[in-house]
Amino acid sequence: MPYPEGHKIKVRKHIISSAAKAFRTNGVRNISLPYIMKGAGLTHGGFYSHFENKDQLVMETCHFAIGETIEMLQRVADKNKDKDQPPIEAVIEFYLSPLHRDQSEIGCILPALSGEISQLSEEIRETYTRELQRFIVFITNMAGIETGIGYALVSIMVGSVALARAVSDSKFSDDLLLTGRAQAKRIVEAASN
Repeated sequence: MPYPEGHKIKVRKHIISSAAKAFRTNGVRNISLPYIMKGAGLTHGGFYSHFENKDQLVMETCHFAIGETIEMLQRVADKNKDKDQPPIEAVIEFYLSPLHRDQSEIGCILPALSGEISQLSEEIRETYTRELQRFIVFITNMAGIETGIGYALVSIMVGSVALARAVSDSKFSDDLLLTGRAQAKRIVEAASN
């Protein structure tokens, strides 16, 4: 009996979603294809009917994950539209929060992969670069700032989360997020004046 129309696309999305969760939590190199397929409720054997290799999966997952992060941050901004706070401040507060730090499986993939991306294939690095640029454009547009200032803002945001997740001291981790939030807001405020 043949599969219903759209089945292959639906399965592919499940695989990418499973990979996004796994890569956000454990990076790329520490995750096996069987682990990803199991997370999607599938067997390892079916992987190659959807992807040529793991690199292709990583590239598509980066694109998917940044799209999810942008959508999530846009919802945060939209939810705070009617408050006295500019939307970018709500985004900064959420991105540099203990909640985002602690829920890496659904958080931004940029801090999760930043430490290992330079050691992966050139194609993956190119994809990561494009997705980082897409994220910078989103943040820059939301903040209403110049691109160069957006580079600094995103660097503080991504770097603060990466460091806060890496350290073993919870107070130090919280302080990194707190300081990152303060500095990110200062950048936006200075650029607005």
